[in-house]
Amino acid sequence: MSAPFDPSGIFATFDMKAVDTGTFDDELNAPGNDLRCVFFWGKDCFNCDIFKKTALSQVDAIRALGLTWFHADVYADEPLGRRFGLHGVPAFVLFRNGKRLGRVTGWPGLGQFSAAIGRLNAAHAAASDAAPAVGK
Repeated sequence: MSAPFDPSGIFATFDMKAVDTGTFDDELNAPGNDLRCVFFWGKDCFNCDIFKKTALSQVDAIRALGLTWFHADVYADEPLGRRFGLHGVPAFVLFRNGKRLGRVTGWPGLGQFSAAIGRLNAAHAAASDAAPAVGK
């Protein structure tokens, strides 16, 4: 008989740092050019567990996205959920350099999620290529 599914294992597996109303801005506005993803979830949320199970069964594919992960239990921190106008979880909000780039609501599946991340990275690369060099 297999061990019962422990959805909290996702946080350690992907080094997801917990954020809440008090720490959110400092963490997401910290210096860095990495693509940051906040996984908004809730305890005993069936759809959140679907994402967690998928992520834990596709660790290499999720890591290949190159995201810096954060998580927030918006059932426990309702003001943070209201701040982002969440009507349900899971939700994934993406940031780069402190700027909110977009949101994925629900878990659309690994293929669609990966495609959305790919589009954000491509847009960033195109903008970086188009930017004039400093000092020229």
